[in-house]
Amino acid sequence: MAEAISGSRDIPHMMKYLTDKGYEVDFTGKHWKMKLPQYAHFTRLYTLDERLTPEFIRSHLGTRTRYGNYKARISYSPYMPEQYKKAWRPHQKTTGILALYYYWCYQLGILPKGTDYEPTSPLMKEELRKVDEITAQVRYMSEYNISTLSDLHADRDNNQTKMDRLIGYRRQLQNKIRRALPAEKEKLREEKRSVTEQVIELRRRLKYAAAIEKRSAHIDSCLDQIHDTLENQRAGQRNHLFMPDRSQTSKTDHRREDSKADETI
Repeated sequence: MAEAISGSRDIPHMMKYLTDKGYEVDFTGKHWKMKLPQYAHFTRLYTLDERLTPEFIRSHLGTRTRYGNYKARISYSPYMPEQYKKAWRPHQKTTGILALYYYWCYQLGILPKGTDYEPTSPLMKEELRKVDEITAQVRYMSEYNISTLSDLHADRDNNQTKMDRLIGYRRQLQNKIRRALPAEKEKLREEKRSVTEQVIELRRRLKYAAAIEKRSAHIDSCLDQIHDTLENQRAGQRNHLFMPDRSQTSKTDHRREDSKADETI
């Protein structure tokens, strides 16, 4: 406790220090208290040492922290066996990319395992499915060096031609299978399965191409709308700069009328 007090500049850092050491702390109310996780009840600090009152702790904070707060470290007796040292570790809060990974696993229902938990929103799974689709499309474009709409159209036409040819060849194989002898049928069926796999792959590519073209058209439309909106805003600002101020105009007209009245008098 003395190390936690002298090594912390303020109460929040002292609480973090004790938490990192493995304690549960409660510094609310008149009597501050803490406990280890295996115990059911908290222990008031003044029962450990009658001087450990909130006022005493506040007045002795940071007596050794010249350059910053101390970081908690778990120390063990040199005589303690290694298996006991590793038997318990204080809870360490997960941060960074790992914490984000756990968060999304929880939201998608992947973690925790062995429970009946389901994601709070089915919409999240739908959005994740869209992300997977876009990722697959980007990989497809990278694999086949597609960078322009012309490249996409050329790749689509090539795949369509291959698929039509394979479908025709598969139809011929099916006719051969009907007329073939039993010994030849298995070989022809194996060849037909291979052709079917190629057709499925080409259909997948065509599906990607259609989705990419549709998404590109949607993005172009959005960009055109944004461009038109910005142009309208710029035009409005230019008109505002060159438009005469009505209040100034009215003041000028009043001055002219007053001057004419003075000349008449």
